[in-house]
Amino acid sequence: MARPALPKMALLAAATPEAQAAMEILARRWPTVDPDEAELVIALGGDGFMLETLHGQMPRGLPIYGMNLGTVGFLLNEFGIDDLPDRLARAHEVSLHPLRMEATGTDGTQVSGIAINEVSIYRETRQAARLAIEIDGVARLPELVCDGVLVATPAGSTAYNLSAHGPIMPLGANLLALTPISPFRPRRWRGALLPNGARFSIRVLDPVKRPVSAVSDYTEVRDVARVEIWEDRSINLKLLFDPEHHLEERILKEQFVP
Repeated sequence: MARPALPKMALLAAATPEAQAAMEILARRWPTVDPDEAELVIALGGDGFMLETLHGQMPRGLPIYGMNLGTVGFLLNEFGIDDLPDRLARAHEVSLHPLRMEATGTDGTQVSGIAINEVSIYRETRQAARLAIEIDGVARLPELVCDGVLVATPAGSTAYNLSAHGPIMPLGANLLALTPISPFRPRRWRGALLPNGARFSIRVLDPVKRPVSAVSDYTEVRDVARVEIWEDRSINLKLLFDPEHHLEERILKEQFVP
């Protein structure tokens, strides 16, 4: 049986010796092109490098097939060389829509950011943050005293969100998680699940005495007064997974880890 034809593919690798060596091996084994000419990107590294690659390729929207040369590798496939054409031909495509963050500073400055995993709001000093939360223009939590709060996508639900005791969400759930970080008051509030069309507005109640920062992947804004967060469906990120390592299955498995 004839081997499937390879698409025009570009190789991108993390700066680690392992990833750089793997890129050299793949480049000798299979034909590659520059990223500007590619139909598909092969990303070699860990989850952090995959996020970096997704951000870098966002304007073109190319499918990205990652191979793990990092630690966890939640967003990547196992590394392999010889069967690459067959793996790409069988790969399943998963579409992700990132979060859009619009942060307004205490000086009125506005900064926009994109988050594939989550947008996080943190206290900047030893004192807890005091936050008010609105959902779709309705006040839902007049005061939350905490270390912070985050809004996570399903793809990011097994990352920082899970460490903060937030829920794991299947990709097809069409939900976003609102998860507090070390809440002090109300003590028993453990967060909420909202439709992915919800718009979150987080206002800092005491920005001078209790300053707060906002982070969306690589964008950090300090001394914020208000943060707006929503899913940006105009951006469609495409990840490719081997059938046996499909992202949906990984998220499902995480819910049964003892």
